[in-house]
Amino acid sequence: MIKRLRLLILYLCKKLNMKNIYLAVVCSIIFLTPAFSQAYEGSIEYDKKKQKAILIDYSYSQEAVENAIIRRIEEKGSKAKIEKGMFNKDKGFVVFKSAFVNDISEKSMDYIVKLERKSRKEKEESTLYLIMNKDGENIMNTQDDVTIGKAKSFLQNLIPDIAEASLELDIKAQDETVAKAEKKCVNLSEDQNSLENKIKNLQADLEKNKIDQVKQQKEIDYQRLLLEELKAKRKDQ
Repeated sequence: MIKRLRLLILYLCKKLNMKNIYLAVVCSIIFLTPAFSQAYEGSIEYDKKKQKAILIDYSYSQEAVENAIIRRIEEKGSKAKIEKGMFNKDKGFVVFKSAFVNDISEKSMDYIVKLERKSRKEKEESTLYLIMNKDGENIMNTQDDVTIGKAKSFLQNLIPDIAEASLELDIKAQDETVAKAEKKCVNLSEDQNSLENKIKNLQADLEKNKIDQVKQQKEIDYQRLLLEELKAKRKDQ
């Protein structure tokens, strides 16, 4: 229900294209988001050791959250690197090297992000982990409360971006569903044309067969007549 309301609000926002509507959307999205969407401190293993991190739970899919934060930071000019590879222990982490995120700090830092689904059943519930390193040192080890506080606010204020990213994913998925349905309709239409052509060919073959049967019967009658004439010429008759 909440997700449907979010989609409806965002749709109206895009449709009407009004600033006051957009503000209403932001407020509505925040209001509709459960209270647990508050950033808190925790830890996660990265680079073969346990790292302090800022965590936040979102009622959105991993893909939506990841798309939103990547887009937000890349808009600042920092390219994301996604850790991949079968034997990569840090697989799934998104790394922004020497990135400038002014909402958090005026200085460049390494931002390391990881998204995890809260559980197998909860596809629309995910947890984001954020590690911040400066010159190889975890910011949370330096007791930089100002930067940590700004980072928490940054993640909490990311909700509208995530909502928009989620909407785009829903649009993409629905577009693919429509495309599949249209393709299936085209295939069914082609099958119908093929079957109709087969029926026409069978009907033509049927008519030809009937004509051939008539011709063959006439041929049989003619040959029988010749047979009778030949039999009539026997000397003993």
